[in-house]
Amino acid sequence: MRILIIEDDLEAAEAMRRGLGEAGYECEHASDGELGLDAARAGGFNVLIVDRMMPKRDGVSVVETLRREGDATPVLFLSALGEIDDRVVGLKAGADDYLVKPYAFPELIARVEALSRRRETGAVSTTLKVGELEMNLLTREVHRSGKEVDLQPREFQLLEFLMRHAGQSVTRTMLLEKVWEYHFDPQTNVIDVHISRLRSKIDKGFDRAMLQTVRGAGYRLDP
Repeated sequence: MRILIIEDDLEAAEAMRRGLGEAGYECEHASDGELGLDAARAGGFNVLIVDRMMPKRDGVSVVETLRREGDATPVLFLSALGEIDDRVVGLKAGADDYLVKPYAFPELIARVEALSRRRETGAVSTTLKVGELEMNLLTREVHRSGKEVDLQPREFQLLEFLMRHAGQSVTRTMLLEKVWEYHFDPQTNVIDVHISRLRSKIDKGFDRAMLQTVRGAGYRLDP
């Protein structure tokens, strides 16, 4: 499996190349947008990892150009620009996923694996669906049985993670690392508060509760 890393930060690119190589991926690197576009056009890559802000040509322009030319290679944007509007711009440009810097490397690996599976099945999608819940990653809208669920940004991130791991027990540590990007337990009730709010929003008014507490393990979104 071949990955093209388009990243002007040489140290960050080398860290990615080394880590992805250890995970079994073959990586090539382009140090600016123009070189990256030329390399991507040459083809043969399973996933493109693209930085947003680069010299000569920014990442959004690279992806927009590739999509106009009919290149459907899955794209993961990496960027320090993490506001909702920034994510929407990236996804609307044609990216399939968006990861904010700094990030946990296991999450990068997981997202690359997910994109490669979509490429293999031809199922690149900007929506997540678990049972009655549907999430649009472009518009940031969530519905359950057709009823809109109004979520705050952190609640959206939390639900997205739970939906991507539907049916699995998700631990407090996983949520702290992947949603809050804490690599230690601050010993606060922030997760409990957000889970409670999220549960009230997605389960209130429905006969069946989808967001379950797994005693001694964490939480599970039940399809």
